[in-house]
Amino acid sequence: MSPTPNLSHRPALAADLAEIIGFAQSAEELFFCFPKADWPLSIGQLAAAMAERRGSTVVLLEGRIAGFANFYQWHYDDHCALGNLMIAPWARGQGVAQYLVAVMEQLARADYRAIRMQVSCFNANSAGLLLYPKLDYEPIGVVERRDPQGQRVALVQFSKAL
Repeated sequence: MSPTPNLSHRPALAADLAEIIGFAQSAEELFFCFPKADWPLSIGQLAAAMAERRGSTVVLLEGRIAGFANFYQWHYDDHCALGNLMIAPWARGQGVAQYLVAVMEQLARADYRAIRMQVSCFNANSAGLLLYPKLDYEPIGVVERRDPQGQRVALVQFSKAL
């Protein structure tokens, strides 16, 4: 991946968790990036997710942790599924999410020989619904889910060939 000015990435560390848990600014934002978590996000919840998942990565913008993501599915020679994508409020709108998705695509290819990446996005998450098609992800399905209040929501599933 070609370097982007002021953006870099590295594996997420336990020491990063205290900062990352503040990225979701509301229960709704937390639901978008971590539907199984309870508001407010705790270090314990995020540490448990990192232990169960693979490829936990942070993006640094001018040296500050600005984004986080991992894989909740990883299938060698097939696909990886992107999860827990979170961007720090101060870093939004600065290309961090695009950079992070590209980094995760590279990791999926390099570490799992993935031939496609899958992402899911709730219908109320306008930022995500606008981001993924811009990055050449195509919608492949819609499934019904329930939000924390028990209301019906649509989870839009996207896929991209790597």
